[in-house]
Amino acid sequence: MASSSIQIRTPEEAVARIAYLASDVVISVQPTLKDDSAFSTHLNRYAGRKDPSLICKGDGAVPEIQSVRHNNDPLLSVFAPIRSGRLTSVTTTSNVLLPSIAHLYKLANYPVVIHVSLHPAQFPDYSAITAIRNSGWTFLQSESLQEAQDMAITSHALAVQSGKGVIHYFDPGSCSLDKPIAAEDASIVRELLTIGDVRRFQAALIPSSTLYADDGMAAVASNRSEPLINGASATSNSLADSTILDTTSKATPSEGSSASQHSSSSAPPSVSSATTLDDAPPVVTSEDIYKYVTAIWAQLKVLSGREYSPFEWSGPRSADKAIFVFGSDAGLFAEALDAARSSDIYAKSGMLTARLYRPWLGAKLIEAIPKSVKRIAVLEQVSRKTTKWGPLLIDVLTSVKSGFGGVEHIVGYQLGYIAPETISQALKGVFQNLTSPKPLQNLEVGKKDGPADVASFRLGEPKLETAYTKILDQLFGNRVYIANALKSSNAGVAATVASSPEFGFGSLLARKENRQRLVKEVKNIVASPRNPFVSQTKHWLTKWVETINSGLKVDDVAEEVVSRLERDGTSVAQGLLEKKGLFRKESLWLVGSDAWSYDLGNSGVHHVLASGENVNMLIIDSTPYSERAAADASRRKKDIGLYAMNFGNAYVASTAVYSSYTQVLQAMLEADQFDGPSVVLAYLPYFGEHESPLTVLQETKKAVDVGYWPLYRWNPQNETKGEPNFSLDSELVKKELKEFLARDNHLTQLMQKEPAFAANLAQDFGTEVRAQQKRKARDAYMQLLEGLFGAPLTVLYASDNGNAQSVAKRLGTRGRARGLKTTVMAMEDYPVEDLPTEENIVLVTATAGQGEFPQNGKPFWDAIKDNTELDLASVNYSVFGLGDKHYWPRKQDKVYYNKPAKDLDKVLANFGAKRLADIGLGDDQDPDGYQTGYAEWEPKIWSALGVANVEGLPEEPPPITNEDIKLASNYLRGTIVEGLNDHTTGAISASDSQLTKFHGTYMQDDRDVRDERKAQGLEPAYSFMIRCRLPGGVATPKQWIQMDDISTQLGNETMKLTTRQTFQFHGIVKGKLKPAMQAINRSLMTTIAACGDVNRNVMCSSLPTQSQYQKEVFAYSKIISDHLLPSTTAYHEIWLQDDKEKKQIAGDAVQDFEPLYGPTYLPRKFKITIAIPPHNDTDVYAHDVGLIAIKGNDGHLVGFNLLAGGGMGATHNNKKTYPQTGRMMGYVSKEKVHIACEKIMLVQRDHGDRKNRKHARLKYTIDDLTVDGFRSKVEALWGDAFEPARPFHFKSNIDTFGWLKDETGLNHFTFFIENGRIEDTTDFQMKTGLREIAKVHKGEFRLTGNQHLILSNVADEDMPQLKELMKQYKLDNLQFSGLRLSSSSCVAFPTCGLAMAESERYLPVLISKLEACLEENGLRRESIVMRMTGCPNGCARPWLAEVAFVGKAFGAYNMYLGGGYHGQRLNKLYRSSIKEDEILAIMKPLLKRYALEREEGEHFGDFCIRKDVIKKTTDGQNFHDDVAEEESDEE
Repeated sequence: MASSSIQIRTPEEAVARIAYLASDVVISVQPTLKDDSAFSTHLNRYAGRKDPSLICKGDGAVPEIQSVRHNNDPLLSVFAPIRSGRLTSVTTTSNVLLPSIAHLYKLANYPVVIHVSLHPAQFPDYSAITAIRNSGWTFLQSESLQEAQDMAITSHALAVQSGKGVIHYFDPGSCSLDKPIAAEDASIVRELLTIGDVRRFQAALIPSSTLYADDGMAAVASNRSEPLINGASATSNSLADSTILDTTSKATPSEGSSASQHSSSSAPPSVSSATTLDDAPPVVTSEDIYKYVTAIWAQLKVLSGREYSPFEWSGPRSADKAIFVFGSDAGLFAEALDAARSSDIYAKSGMLTARLYRPWLGAKLIEAIPKSVKRIAVLEQVSRKTTKWGPLLIDVLTSVKSGFGGVEHIVGYQLGYIAPETISQALKGVFQNLTSPKPLQNLEVGKKDGPADVASFRLGEPKLETAYTKILDQLFGNRVYIANALKSSNAGVAATVASSPEFGFGSLLARKENRQRLVKEVKNIVASPRNPFVSQTKHWLTKWVETINSGLKVDDVAEEVVSRLERDGTSVAQGLLEKKGLFRKESLWLVGSDAWSYDLGNSGVHHVLASGENVNMLIIDSTPYSERAAADASRRKKDIGLYAMNFGNAYVASTAVYSSYTQVLQAMLEADQFDGPSVVLAYLPYFGEHESPLTVLQETKKAVDVGYWPLYRWNPQNETKGEPNFSLDSELVKKELKEFLARDNHLTQLMQKEPAFAANLAQDFGTEVRAQQKRKARDAYMQLLEGLFGAPLTVLYASDNGNAQSVAKRLGTRGRARGLKTTVMAMEDYPVEDLPTEENIVLVTATAGQGEFPQNGKPFWDAIKDNTELDLASVNYSVFGLGDKHYWPRKQDKVYYNKPAKDLDKVLANFGAKRLADIGLGDDQDPDGYQTGYAEWEPKIWSALGVANVEGLPEEPPPITNEDIKLASNYLRGTIVEGLNDHTTGAISASDSQLTKFHGTYMQDDRDVRDERKAQGLEPAYSFMIRCRLPGGVATPKQWIQMDDISTQLGNETMKLTTRQTFQFHGIVKGKLKPAMQAINRSLMTTIAACGDVNRNVMCSSLPTQSQYQKEVFAYSKIISDHLLPSTTAYHEIWLQDDKEKKQIAGDAVQDFEPLYGPTYLPRKFKITIAIPPHNDTDVYAHDVGLIAIKGNDGHLVGFNLLAGGGMGATHNNKKTYPQTGRMMGYVSKEKVHIACEKIMLVQRDHGDRKNRKHARLKYTIDDLTVDGFRSKVEALWGDAFEPARPFHFKSNIDTFGWLKDETGLNHFTFFIENGRIEDTTDFQMKTGLREIAKVHKGEFRLTGNQHLILSNVADEDMPQLKELMKQYKLDNLQFSGLRLSSSSCVAFPTCGLAMAESERYLPVLISKLEACLEENGLRRESIVMRMTGCPNGCARPWLAEVAFVGKAFGAYNMYLGGGYHGQRLNKLYRSSIKEDEILAIMKPLLKRYALEREEGEHFGDFCIRKDVIKKTTDGQNFHDDVAEEESDEE
């Protein structure tokens, strides 16, 4: 690329040329792949000529130009080339920066250069730069054509030398009048680039680690060289010892992060394959960046004569006033200042601009400002400020105020658009305010909006980027046309155009008229006797006219027509191509907000509906359910859905993407196909601009579940098909919603009569009904007690997990036996106004959360705590509380122990009530738990009431236990069938809910909406979880599709891959439970014994690299599973038998027989797993029986080492419970292994603890009997003996991701499925993608024990098609941190009834907050096993993780450290009940310490033990010993 004759005319051309010369790969971000950007025209020209790059190696040294659409996540394309040792640059507009901020943080420590043309043109928004200023990149600004070229060279040289990313930004409009410049000589560019550094980076490939398969993802690094001036070292550059210039120029953690750049040529101690150059990698500081950039500029000065500095000052050095300009065309201000007359208020003033914007070098700014300057005006062209003060103003204030102190006033201004003719007036206004005694801050200078940019915008077409518009784009592609987008007052989305429905409707009508004119034009051309076209163009135009009204068929013809016109070349064809979008049948949409639901917009909606035109309205309602009353207190929203249905000619749908993604798709497709107006109401609740998806999900579920936002579809054209017009899609509330609609009809009539009371009537009706229900229930019960003798006793309870309720009911039963008139009820059901009339009242309360009342006690507490009118002088009372004094171990948290009970006791005493007995406190730490305190307290109550010594009290029946339920169940039948046929409730009985576990299903309720449903007077949102039994986790593609169908049609549209290698479905309502079971069995799977006190799903290592050996081992997982299956026929009778089959009658009861289990089955669950060394990917130590496959000398399976007594369940603060690892029993041959498993299970059946379920697992049986004692019992029952264990070795317990080839030549790809959740979102169509893959896949799917998925047995010839599908659905993306890839979690909220804290929904968020720290310390690719569970039952096996978080209360976790990387060692408690801020404060320094101090090959858990961060756990029985304590918290 000769430079002597080249004339550069635009900054984009200057930048494109330098990027081409200095890169191996250039990512060209374009509007579309067909439409060039201002950069790509030049890049493609160079590449087309095969001009060589200065740095490329290989054929022709031509860099690769990758064109990427601006809305296709362009920065994702940078990871692969930069990590494979190819220097990569990006040319783009500023539009892509904010959506790519997550990538920016991750790429900051790679030598990537991003050249940014600020947009919109004419008047760019610099907030795109300020918003990402703390992402860790270096920022350079250019303001002229020559500077654009020089800063582009600087950027590439700086990136290579520092190892950090550089963003070079400029406003192309400010250079529009610049004269052309000469292209910089290539030899100068080469000298500045320091080719030696380039070659070192290109050579520094990082080999793959055990976590990542060798799939081309290897990270790369470079050595940071000394900055050179004329070939000499400018500084010793001892970066590890470098100091920051001053406090104001210190880099933030993200800005001054470690470059994570390492050489592969040396190997100091390290776990990672990306080894470091030094034991402690030096951090690139602000000073380092300054040294590099000034050295580059010094070279540039010597070579070209042009000089640059971090901050540029122009004006007299004696100036006492100055402006700091951060915006477009600073030259306009400079010219005005230079031309100032002596009488101008801004005469003899200076100007500052930032050349090096980040890192912010405060000391260099102070050096640039003359000592004479007293006042500075900071002008910022930032449209979307996130704080009151502009970002540059804060920077300047921080730097100057800590400097020499000469500047007295710093004043911020919002810089708008200023035309050249008004610059003097603008400067006058700036300086008049600046020089006033009390200058005003944040004044606006110039016009808020710049001139219209015709090239960038089209009238009425900016898109509202929400989940719904993304779906429109996915469904209709280039057919969709959105006329407008309207921002709701509550919508947490970027503002685009605030326009009315009338405007949008007019725009759509204009669009339709344009198409009609095109049709007329084409008809005239076709009818013309002259043929202006070549080839077959006229034939296809004729065909298009014929199919114009044929629906979607016209689209196929339109594609061919456009293709023909593009090849035709005639002037007529070119004219038609200008309207090519109109050839397709467009899907026309107006996008608006809930503002259209009020009178202001309703007339416009009326016009659309009344017109009958075939247009679609998408109306997004963003009012959160929790704020619905406050948002609409005085003026009621109109229900556009009902309004539109009354017209009779409109399609109407009510949707919520966070409730049912599938229903949204269906509604939009139906709206598009409907011939007439359509209204799609879309719910997307936002409290604020950056609301988390979890909050949006929870608000949506509340709104849908209680009927506030029902999901439905109304299609008046269905009548012609004989189908119902109305379809209600919100399954959970069908019955309640029908009642609500009937009531609503009645209320509507009342409201029409009394409009003034309409709002209050609707709001208060439900509240009044619930109050009357309480009163009627109370009165009815009191009438029943009238005929009884004895003193009255009212017992109220607030229960969290059932214990307080049990205590209250037992107290009530014992009171009645003593002749008392006893009432027992929940506190929330008690009318508080009756409290002064009570004679004797006892209150029993548990402790929830952080010293809070349980949910069913909160209304009672809220009613009395601040009450000033209660007089309880005649009331006798006592309080009993249930708590755990060690639940919150820190001193400042002791107040939470039994806090609700203590608060009640205090408040009632303050109201004058007299104590029957002092408060009783039950403590879980006591020998018998809360029963110890209760046994002391209860007799005091009877004594105070005079009924302590009553004779002839009946014996109390013992509480019904799980053993009783099993024994009475007739081999797992119970009354399950009767419960399924009871349509009055969504639940089944408590005893049946224990039995259904044996059938593979748990009853659950949605805890996200539990409180709201209770407040609405509804029962919990009951549904069922179903778990399949799938030995070894192997499924066929057909089975995958069938599982996908079940989740979509019968479940909540998601699937869960569990930590036990099987499928799990959630959200299945009772009415769909049996169809789901039958569908699973039709797929040749089952659910029997997937849960319950039986042997559950048998796991087996997936091991894709040893396919034949894995098949041998896998076969035994099925043999063991089948051998230990329950024999009862109850499963077939209940779930698979057709309702029409013969029913059993009395006297014909089935007499089942369980040869292995007996009528009471096992004391507790029983789990078996198989691991294939060297991979312990099934956590073999964590199960009741762990089998370690042993390979013979011939390479085939010979037998197993057998471990027994592993188990993960525990109870917080109960030291009698603990996790345990399996103990070695010995070796057993493969032929005998199923018998050995059977005998171990039978010994557990006969010797396990059936009285205390917390002590019932096999681990406790072995600990009670001792290992040798247990082994002897097994061998005696077996009649055989274990052989000595054989050698084996484990390397890890994680999965290996990416493509792998086995010994037979077949291929396997491991997908990363975060926490096992298979679902579709608007950004990631995972579920759809996997279904499409299953349709063509010829091998099998393997579910892993770490919740991931392996696409197995792929032939080489089938790989291209599968790779294309994976790419299409982004399923080939493995660009995740080692920590994320090694993580797993349980489900927890909202469905698990045992969860105390979030898990699946929170762990990804926590990891994201740690990943910057990992990058900073060079640990991004390090595998650190992190697990999270919502409770201590251990479903995700947290006790074996190197770092684990176990839920303690909502938002609080116990933290454990020191688990074995191979899954061989338990961890230990490090901190108790910590929240996110504490977690991050602990983890970040610990990770940094690990990066600096680890030994070669040392894993994180081992490091924590070696450094005495935590003590080593050698056995489950010392799990609670020597736990770490924070002494400062206890003092």
